[in-house]
Amino acid sequence: MADLAGKIAVVAGAANRDNMAQVIARRLAADGATVIVAGRKAEELERLAADIGGLAVTGCDLTSEDDLARLGEAAKSAYGGVDIAVNATGWGLLKPFLETTKAEIERMTALQFTGAILFYQAMLRVMRDGGSLIQISSATASIMLEDHAAYMGTKAGADHVIRCVANEFGHRGIRANSVAPGFTATPMTEKAARNSAIIETFEKEYPLGRVGTSDDIAEAVAWLASDACFMTGQVLQVNGGLTLRRNPTNAEIVKAVKAARETA
Repeated sequence: MADLAGKIAVVAGAANRDNMAQVIARRLAADGATVIVAGRKAEELERLAADIGGLAVTGCDLTSEDDLARLGEAAKSAYGGVDIAVNATGWGLLKPFLETTKAEIERMTALQFTGAILFYQAMLRVMRDGGSLIQISSATASIMLEDHAAYMGTKAGADHVIRCVANEFGHRGIRANSVAPGFTATPMTEKAARNSAIIETFEKEYPLGRVGTSDDIAEAVAWLASDACFMTGQVLQVNGGLTLRRNPTNAEIVKAVKAARETA
């Protein structure tokens, strides 16, 4: 376990029960950090904060500069600043390229690119020297997955911005890194994760033989958050070696599901 005693952490995107952000928040708290959880759903955030002895900042929309300023002010007022900031927000749009609407592209960009930058800015304004900024990215920022272009492009863009932050704020001892999961069983992927044929099709592409879990990602985040980490401006590929290979195609997934039904 990482030693995060005395650290103040912010985790954005923790408003859905048992999602990746919540698992990360629980891990950081277990390792000794005081955790501020942020998102839009008051009841779920307040439940989580009570469970981990932290603070909930509700009604926080990553696309709102005012909401993010309020988040930073809450952290500074309650704890004097921030040592760790994790952006685990996302929208898993799967849609054919030519069918993706302008409105969907703008929504995706607002959340996963513009919103990510605004979050970094707000957190850096209240982050103490020696802090750690962590972006939850995706293996698909560097390898293909069909019908996922808007998601992939914005995640890749945010990764590059992380490199800029690492370069510009390194003189303060602040580290900025991304963590890139592959397919992970979370509330966002719940429907697919319940289908064993889909899981098996993905697992064939993982050198380590299994898809990832939120605990795998939380483990990596805890290390990046700790003073033991001497890395910045990088994308940590926590995906069992998936990026050495590829994601399955839509045709392969459909074929596997069809075969499973026929043999059931």
